[in-house]
Amino acid sequence: MATAAPLQATAAHNLSQSARAEAAHQSDSTPDAYIPRGDTTVTLNYFRPPEDGSVPFNFVESPPEGQPQRNFGDFDIKVPIKDIRGHEDEYTLDRDAFKVVSNLPESAEREFASDESIKKNYYPEVEKLILDHVPGSTRVFLFDHTIRRSIPNAHRAPVTRVHIDQTKKSAAQRVHHHLPDEAEKLLQGRYRIINIWRPLNGPVQANPLGFASSSSLKDEDLIPIEHRYPDRTGETAGIRYNEGQKWHYLSGMRNDERLFLECFDSESLKEGTKVQGGRVPHTAFQDPRTPENAVGRESIEVRALVFGP
Repeated sequence: MATAAPLQATAAHNLSQSARAEAAHQSDSTPDAYIPRGDTTVTLNYFRPPEDGSVPFNFVESPPEGQPQRNFGDFDIKVPIKDIRGHEDEYTLDRDAFKVVSNLPESAEREFASDESIKKNYYPEVEKLILDHVPGSTRVFLFDHTIRRSIPNAHRAPVTRVHIDQTKKSAAQRVHHHLPDEAEKLLQGRYRIINIWRPLNGPVQANPLGFASSSSLKDEDLIPIEHRYPDRTGETAGIRYNEGQKWHYLSGMRNDERLFLECFDSESLKEGTKVQGGRVPHTAFQDPRTPENAVGRESIEVRALVFGP
């Protein structure tokens, strides 16, 4: 059993039925240091299509008057989940669309409070990490990042809904949006979108991240969702539940570890490819073994366009 240095007692964000249960485990008393480990069964929150059969959508910011924030539902279901701690090297981007890199030096970015400082200090580390650990990568463009905190009224909290950040359509849109002058040429080669995820107050005790192997996901399990910004419309993917999906997590994830989450890989579209899907469903979840008063997870994910070979 590992222990975590308590930072502060925090409450989970209320996004779904399973997330609401997390709040019952939180109070203002001293956190318990126990970290759940090993395989278990957890409740995950899945996509439910709009009842009227319309195209699913959600608004990134406040919706126009008379429109809902989103027009689709969700439901909870219990699934088995495997702890990959001690077996990290068995998983690859080409088969599973996730991988773990451990024992990294402390980041030059210490506070993770200022976007400007994060871009100056942390972005170069992420770019080098990708070039060093994604075979064939020759160029990286980091286009945004999100910090999530499990505290009341956090600007962004852990997302407790199974999803994929990008689709085939939105991946190509991203290239055009961020690199318009080079887009047509870049889209002729291999291009990927990879999120680099890490905790900021590890080891993670509550609200860990779950991820399903891409090789266990069927194409029909992905449901495109219009992701409506004020000035444009992107696309994310909701996930239809399939009992064949194989879920994993990395128990007690540390600050010196990075999780690669591949959201799209153009190589997966080619006939005869060895890439098995190139897209990883993921979600925060509540582990039923999480102690009362556990420290809420804080994390950062940086999203990257990765080109080559």
